[in-house]
Amino acid sequence: MSPFTGSAARTPDWEHLRVRLTDGVATVTLARPDKLNALTFGGYADLRDLLAELSRERAVRALVLAGEGRGFCSGGDVDEIIGATLAMDTAQLLDFNRMTGQVVRAIRECPFPVIAAVHGVAAGAGAVLALAADFRVADPSARFAFLFTRVGLSGGDMGAAYLLPRVVGLGHATRLLMLGEPVRAPEAERIGLISELTEEGRADEAAHALARRLADGPALAHAQTKALLTAELDMPLAAAIELDASTQALLMNGADYAEFHAAFTEKRPPKWQGR
Repeated sequence: MSPFTGSAARTPDWEHLRVRLTDGVATVTLARPDKLNALTFGGYADLRDLLAELSRERAVRALVLAGEGRGFCSGGDVDEIIGATLAMDTAQLLDFNRMTGQVVRAIRECPFPVIAAVHGVAAGAGAVLALAADFRVADPSARFAFLFTRVGLSGGDMGAAYLLPRVVGLGHATRLLMLGEPVRAPEAERIGLISELTEEGRADEAAHALARRLADGPALAHAQTKALLTAELDMPLAAAIELDASTQALLMNGADYAEFHAAFTEKRPPKWQGR
């Protein structure tokens, strides 16, 4: 994401999200607790646009995506989205589905790690938002459900059929996307869908501790690692090795690489600059 901006100012307030930025850690909270944080058209668009703004500003070194209230996110709002899409023509439906996919791309392509703090339900689009994150930190109440076939749609929504097999393997992904059955936290951890399983009610705390650790580390190295993980998913080995080599050559000219050597020599912790 290019850091160059046009004349538009940063958006000061977001209708569907609560946003806080503290010392390089952004906390983005889905804020419709009365609806289990169900997404609306505006909610999707806010996430897409916020991630683009934060990516350009380069002030964020890690981001926690959380849900207010009893759960993480119950997916698309049945009344405000499913009901409305029944009245749309094909062009409008394509625009909507492309927008939801743009949110997933924004999560995967932003230059900082994203940690989903999951408690309670993460269903439908909510499950895909968590899936798209770099880390999923969840407490025992968490349950993931890819419900798309249960409403008569393909399980491959918002990139789920691309991402899920790469996280849990084709067999588990086929079961989860085809049947739409909920997966509770213990099984989600067993199959690799959860990065860290916490004690009850501690997902937000653990997610922020991880975000703090990442934000205090070498931000440029983290950004490039994330970019390579995404870019190399479908590359031949030779192309991936060449991309690794060119990336390392660039980073070896960076301030953080020199800072590590200086800190090691002086027997002190590195002071990472993210450059």
